Amino acid sequence: MEMNDLKEKTADLADHVEDLADTFYRLTLVNVTQKATNIAAGAIAMIAVLILGFFVFLFLGIALSWWLGEVIGSRTGGFLLGAAFYLIVLLIVVLLRKKIVFPRIRDLIISKIYD
Repeated sequence: MEMNDLKEKTADLADHVEDLADTFYRLTLVNVTQKATNIAAGAIAMIAVLILGFFVFLFLGIALSWWLGEVIGSRTGGFLLGAAFYLIVLLIVVLLRKKIVFPRIRDLIISKIYD
């Protein structure tokens, strides 16, 4: 009689372990899906912000160049000064990329993964 009880308890324990493993698998799958969804949503939002920001800077650059052209009396010179301004900004970003730009992007990605 005790042998049957032992076999029954062992079978129950095996069923519980199987249920626990299945639950853990499903929970892990839900967590991975949620993180992937958060990353995808963040990426889509970031792409939208970058596109809109690009157009804002494009039109600001055109307006600045046009205004500078009227100030100095040469539309070509105004656009060259506007391009020089953006070239200086680009050089600053390139020079500071390892100290400021890459760490901020890396931190943003890590925060999205662990959020």
